[in-house]
Amino acid sequence: MGENSNINIGGFEFKWDIEGGKFLFEGEDAVLFWISSAMKMFFDTIEEISGEEASNVVFETTGFRQGLVAGQYFKNLKDVNISEIAKLITNAYASAGWGRTTIEDLNTETKTFTAYIKDSWEYKIHLAQGKTKGGNYLPAHYAGIFTGLFGTNIWYKVVQHQLEGHEYSVIEYFPSDVTISNNIYQLARKKEADEIIRLEALAEEKTKELNELVRELSSPLIPVLDGIVVVPLIGKYDEERSVELVVKTLNNLPSYKANYLILDLTGLDKGISEYTASLIEKIGSAACLIGTEIILVGISPELSSIISQSDMNFSKFDCFQTLQHGIYFALGQNGRKII
Repeated sequence: MGENSNINIGGFEFKWDIEGGKFLFEGEDAVLFWISSAMKMFFDTIEEISGEEASNVVFETTGFRQGLVAGQYFKNLKDVNISEIAKLITNAYASAGWGRTTIEDLNTETKTFTAYIKDSWEYKIHLAQGKTKGGNYLPAHYAGIFTGLFGTNIWYKVVQHQLEGHEYSVIEYFPSDVTISNNIYQLARKKEADEIIRLEALAEEKTKELNELVRELSSPLIPVLDGIVVVPLIGKYDEERSVELVVKTLNNLPSYKANYLILDLTGLDKGISEYTASLIEKIGSAACLIGTEIILVGISPELSSIISQSDMNFSKFDCFQTLQHGIYFALGQNGRKII
């Protein structure tokens, strides 16, 4: 064989131009790759970068679009019907090393047929990869070819893959509304949905951590002097937060041997809500049962006005404007003072 050689196999022309670095198949530039090494590495790299799900869509889309190109080429052949074109296509692909494909039950009216594919390059690549499930490049490729031939969108259903242990792969083809554009769109939407779910889970986790931090920092029990504990009420209290504070306070008061519990209302958000009022009354009633008296401090003129115009009855509590006054009072009740 010289530097410029031509051979004809099965009616198809192969040409080599060694000096020009060209290999031509039917007059078109072509390339040759080792299937189980170079092409396997190509597939491995795409799957590694894109992930299995995305790479499946990439292979399927590429196979279909390349099939459209081939379908248009064979459709332009004059005086050849589709049944004859189907034989030409399978012979051409066999001569190019794509494996042996047989088209059966071809019906040009219903635009349906079944393809039997054996020992394709895709099968050999997946075999080298150690996979147990066949790919979708070639099934989609033949769908693209016959979409071009029929002028109608053709899709496929894999009946069996050779890789699953069968003698050959069997794929059924039929007109369908399924398109590669739909598959790409669905993949994009799924990725968006997966990302939204991931972000929602992350936000929920961070919110949970923040809530736990708020609970730890919110309304701490502060022992200021022997027998005197201060609890600053901060922000706004809903039912859940009110219950947590009541439980936390009553569980910890005995360990401080507190005679007086001073509730500092200075940090309340926009006055006293119904939950806050209920909270104060519950803490007061429960604290009395364990021998602890309640003192309210930080009552501003605005807060006094809100309390007086409501149904809240705080007359049973000793109330003072500042925390300092409340501490002095508690000390005085115990016959002590700060010197």
